[in-house]
Amino acid sequence: MKRTYLSSMVTLALVVLSGPAAAHGDEDHSSDAKKAPTAAVTGAAISDGPQRLADGSLFLPKPVQRRLGIRTVQVRSAELAASIELSGTVIADPETSGRVQAPFSGSVLPGPKGMPVAGREVAKGEILVYLRPVASAIERGNQKAQLAELEAQLAIADGRVRRFEQLEGAIPQKEIEAAKIERAALRQRRGFVAASIDSAEPLRAPAAGVVSASHHLLAGQIVDARETLFEIVDPARLAVEALAYDAAIATSLQSASALAGETALELKFIGGGRQLREQALPLLFRVATRDAPVAVGQPVKVIVRTTRGIKGEAVPRQALTKGGAGETAVWVHVEAERFVARRVRIQSLDAANVAVIEGLHDGDRVVTEGASLLSQVR
Repeated sequence: MKRTYLSSMVTLALVVLSGPAAAHGDEDHSSDAKKAPTAAVTGAAISDGPQRLADGSLFLPKPVQRRLGIRTVQVRSAELAASIELSGTVIADPETSGRVQAPFSGSVLPGPKGMPVAGREVAKGEILVYLRPVASAIERGNQKAQLAELEAQLAIADGRVRRFEQLEGAIPQKEIEAAKIERAALRQRRGFVAASIDSAEPLRAPAAGVVSASHHLLAGQIVDARETLFEIVDPARLAVEALAYDAAIATSLQSASALAGETALELKFIGGGRQLREQALPLLFRVATRDAPVAVGQPVKVIVRTTRGIKGEAVPRQALTKGGAGETAVWVHVEAERFVARRVRIQSLDAANVAVIEGLHDGDRVVTEGASLLSQVR
């Protein structure tokens, strides 16, 4: 009975094994066992989400592209205006700024509104502080002696004028007038000398704006002559000074812009000097961007557009990324769900755009938004 049972099991196993082979018509499927697992693994990986493929390109499903906010633009080769990058610095506009300096050595006293601090708005002609002159004991003694001498001379002059007035008619009129003129001159001299001893001179704002620097002044502080006390800047009127090492730039300049960190500034060319400074020609620009978030003394990159032309594709600066070796690259949308990073050589156009002069082709779709996110996919 056991032999009959084993025979039945073997027969059933043969039927099961031979069934699929007969159903496919004697075809050779020896390679299917190798292909099927690979296809299954690849399909599972692609369906999971974005990934870096073996050739370095990037697979990014459409739903992920929408979530990341990926935007592209089709670039076209064209003749573009060549630009030159210059190093610049934000400065106060010479037409609307001012500086308060000490005309003599003295002690600083608060003005009517107290001691000015950085950021306070002031009006033109407003009294900022008072400056009381300081002198040594010998100088003060000489001044007081001179004041005493002038007071004595003034007393004599007053008595002479009174006597001449009582004798009016007996004394020529010209002598009376000369005595009065001498008395008036002595009064003025006495006033000037007295003011130099005790009175304080008001220091006024030469321009309207904001106190940008107060140099940590305190009430009662002693300052030297010509020492800078305050600097006043109009924040709505700032300028940029750039140094050009090619004197021909000023004649071929069409427009200019500046880049302060990630902030783009529109500039208006005012003029350039005709004398070299540190082997460079200073160029002056006015910041045309309203409420620009920059400060006096901040370094900026000035991009000057010239009349010379270059051939390339214009792309926004935000499309640029850095490759693994630090080279500049852009992401190109080559297929519906595939992106490729291409190394490019660029030249600045303005603060917001660059010209790709090597690495792209006419009609390529370049990622302009979300390029930094694509670089993070591993």
